[in-house]
Amino acid sequence: MREGLALRINSQPDMEVVAEAADGRQAWQQARALKPDVAVLDLSMPEMSGLKAAEALQRDCPQVKVLALTMHEDESYLRELVKAKASGYVLKRSAGEELLRAIRKLAGGGVYFDSALATRALCDELAKLTAHGKRRVGHLTEREEAVLRLIAWGHTNKEIAARLSLSPKTIESYKGRFGKKLGLHGRTDMVRYALRRGWLNAQEISTTGDQRPQA
Repeated sequence: MREGLALRINSQPDMEVVAEAADGRQAWQQARALKPDVAVLDLSMPEMSGLKAAEALQRDCPQVKVLALTMHEDESYLRELVKAKASGYVLKRSAGEELLRAIRKLAGGGVYFDSALATRALCDELAKLTAHGKRRVGHLTEREEAVLRLIAWGHTNKEIAARLSLSPKTIESYKGRFGKKLGLHGRTDMVRYALRRGWLNAQEISTTGDQRPQA
């Protein structure tokens, strides 16, 4: 199956497989050494599970986006992946075009959870993670909220600037301001915040990168 997925990924003009691994420990070691854009991890691997490998990668190489591939449709697995800060989750029965779509979204800075169970499970878990000990945050201005929504919906700084008649530098300034107010660090945090606010669901999260993602 791994060889088949590698062939499919390498057949895409904007993707390249830089390494393969037979177990979780090897996957963690290779991803830590090569730092690909996306690490596609099977949850069921010997030596080290995909979940443990995801946790280790997020600890050692937070810039590497983790995409979990699994046969399990139990929402508990998705909840554990959210806690491990994985950026995506695709069911093996969906592997194909959905896997490629997920890789592109993660490489572009977005998140992707299989539509078969994502929205309800993800939103429920995010609500639990923020229900206790949540500190008070400053109120967003109308313009800050507009910028945050557009970022969560997958727009680039340039696109947001054009839409709001602002400069890309001003958009960066807004990001810094509401990032401090809300304690958001990076686009994944912003997408999660938007999910909690009900501004979008998991199927609406999308972004496209121009660079060739490495998996």
